[in-house]
Amino acid sequence: LPYVPHVSPMALLGKVTATTFALERPRCVFDGHADASDAVWLAVAFANASAAFRNPQSRADVPRYQQLPTARSYMTLETAAAAFSCSAPSPPVLRVGGDTACRDQGRQDPCNGPLPSPGPYRVKFLLMGCRGPKAETRWSEPILLRSAVSPSALEPVPAGPGGAVVVIASILASLGAVLATAVLGALG
Repeated sequence: LPYVPHVSPMALLGKVTATTFALERPRCVFDGHADASDAVWLAVAFANASAAFRNPQSRADVPRYQQLPTARSYMTLETAAAAFSCSAPSPPVLRVGGDTACRDQGRQDPCNGPLPSPGPYRVKFLLMGCRGPKAETRWSEPILLRSAVSPSALEPVPAGPGGAVVVIASILASLGAVLATAVLGALG
């Protein structure tokens, strides 16, 4: 399908963080391709691994979040295809990486866990039926997450004027006012 996923253009707090990003929800993309029993998945891959990603042939073959460090990709956000139809009321964005409970290694269901590094990542949507993939979007452009900055790397903020500077400036300003008053008094 010609649709290219992208980070939401809406002004959102936390649109891109150190472990998550907000994708615009595709609408009307799968209409005409999906049946009532189909599901839409989001494939997430490191940008340099997206070309090697192979669509799974069944739900049992879906790469899991826990495999991301070695497989360099996973699939998440399994959603009924009807939720992406033109008529479906749905939130305008999908948060990728928002489920912190995914760190539990025993969890087997498709997980939407925090992304482990700044990336960059690429994503695509995949429509799957009971017999495997039916349609897919194109890969997104690379999405780079924010990087945390070490406190030692921050430059110190210059301190404001010290107390002595403020006192001296006040005295000089007062002396200037007294001098101006004396000059005006002598002329008048």
